[in-house]
Amino acid sequence: MGDYYWDEKIEYLMNTRNLYYNDDYISFLVSNVWKITEPVNIIDFGCGYGYLGLKLMPLLPQGSSYTGVDLGDRLLSKAKEIFDNLSYEANFIQCDVNEFVTEKTFDVAVCHALLLHMSDPIHTLNRMIDCISDNGRIICFEPHWIANMSTYNVDKLDQTNIVKLGILQNLYELQTKQNGKDGNVGIKIPIYLSQLGVKNIECRVSDKVLFLDPNSDQENRSKLYESLVEEGIGSNPGELELIVNRLMEQGLDIEDAKNQYNAEFNLHNQFSISSAFVGSAGMKITSGIIQR
Repeated sequence: MGDYYWDEKIEYLMNTRNLYYNDDYISFLVSNVWKITEPVNIIDFGCGYGYLGLKLMPLLPQGSSYTGVDLGDRLLSKAKEIFDNLSYEANFIQCDVNEFVTEKTFDVAVCHALLLHMSDPIHTLNRMIDCISDNGRIICFEPHWIANMSTYNVDKLDQTNIVKLGILQNLYELQTKQNGKDGNVGIKIPIYLSQLGVKNIECRVSDKVLFLDPNSDQENRSKLYESLVEEGIGSNPGELELIVNRLMEQGLDIEDAKNQYNAEFNLHNQFSISSAFVGSAGMKITSGIIQR
């Protein structure tokens, strides 16, 4: 098997997942929204190092099991290493999620930040639905990039100088038209699931709001700052000509490409560990029931 992109991103994945959810909110979803009171067997499409399993398994009734599917050899090795030291029943399968077929059915199928990377997310949703038992549940944790970008606030900076919402919205839509991959897919999943016959569809928004507080202790501030930069917030956009050309290849005209570069460079220039920053990933969490 050739090199797999996400196998080289394990450290990034482990350093940035803390930006998305409060643990008590996930607990609320399990107990009060999805009302999972009996043991369930879960399958996680694009499981990576098992992030969702690590979040969900402690909250589920005893006797629940977790199966992760991913193409990454190193990712699955890391997942197995982590789960080997835990008491949960866990199994991992190396496979392209779009080619995954199983005779076994699962009570719950989940994915996290997977569908935005799929050129045909509806096909992937169908793969998930196919392995869910009657009255089982599908749950998708996916981003809505333009809503995310609209939340950024850095003290004493005008948002229009660091986030170009109109240009970004155009860029995201152009990218989706080019290759089908949609960073705003989170807000569209309820519609997709309805079209696929899923029932009792409900969409929630993660309540995690990030606050980089210049008056907080150094250790917590440093950890959050480093995670934000690794996620791309305030990171160096790179060399001007290279990035502008890349943006133009994605469909922007030269003026918008330069304006977008300048906005990213302004944020990079102004954003530091001493900044007061507030923002939210606004991850959309959509679930529904499969009725055969």
